[in-house]
Amino acid sequence: MEYRNLGRSGLKVSALSFGAWVTFDTQLQVDEAKKCMVAAYDAGVNFFDNAEGYANGKAEIIMGEVLKQNGWRRDSYIVSSKVFFGFLPEQRPTQRGLSRKHVFEACDQALERMQLDYLDLYFCHRPDPQTPVEETVWAMHSLIMRGKVLYWGTSEWSAQAITQAHQVARQHNLIPPLMEQPQYNMLARDRFEKEYGPLYKEYGLGTTIWSPLASGLLTGKYNDGIPDDSRLSLPGYEWLRNALLGEGSEAKLAKVRKLGEVAKELDVPMAQMALAWTLKNPNVSTVITGASRASQVESNMKALDVVPKLTDDVMERIDSILSD
Repeated sequence: MEYRNLGRSGLKVSALSFGAWVTFDTQLQVDEAKKCMVAAYDAGVNFFDNAEGYANGKAEIIMGEVLKQNGWRRDSYIVSSKVFFGFLPEQRPTQRGLSRKHVFEACDQALERMQLDYLDLYFCHRPDPQTPVEETVWAMHSLIMRGKVLYWGTSEWSAQAITQAHQVARQHNLIPPLMEQPQYNMLARDRFEKEYGPLYKEYGLGTTIWSPLASGLLTGKYNDGIPDDSRLSLPGYEWLRNALLGEGSEAKLAKVRKLGEVAKELDVPMAQMALAWTLKNPNVSTVITGASRASQVESNMKALDVVPKLTDDVMERIDSILSD
């Protein structure tokens, strides 16, 4: 396993990490989740990603139970949660968002679900236009001062909003956001590569990438339709299916098929090539992988071996396919 600093911090995070989105509770219960997490940990993964909104909090309960059963030393792994969406299907106004009240209470609730004393990373899962950025920055700073959170960051915030959070922190001598969790893959590049570009140098922004395989599209398994056991066939994820395979999907699939030819020439699975492609970007701190079986975890971890195969010539060929 390769380890990278998370932004300008001294925190070493595994280049490949493991997340609970979609699979935990929806596809995996404790026993199956344990097999996946153990496979990841044994491969050197030290970062496990979660959020209050994943499966209405059940994903955190499952992860917490696995961590308890495994008995790993707490100083050997990193755990995250995210705040914004809340965990209750039906909510009152104070049970979601980035107000000081919800940020504080959501942190306590996440710790209880995961049976932990503190969170290593705590993300603002989306920007909250109804809460002043100053209030959220102060709330996160306070959680760090209380020892409940070690580092805080954002997820799917605009570069402008992240910059504003840094300006507030600088003005009041508070701890600024360290990392952003954006979507980044071969088919979703603009925000990560262009919009966030100045932030890497200005603030040393760390990144924890989600959806590196475009929810499976970049594995090639949707080239000929939607398999019954895939996440796009799950109830409640129609929005994801529409986003990936709705209008303009044929153009995406055409690119995926051409990328598959490159992977075949390299003699590697397409998923491993897609993961390796994200790892080539020096502004990527860690790539969050997901899996419903331990064998998938083991296969994903081999992406590190594919990185050297992505020479300048191969990267140029991939870029040419993606630019068509």
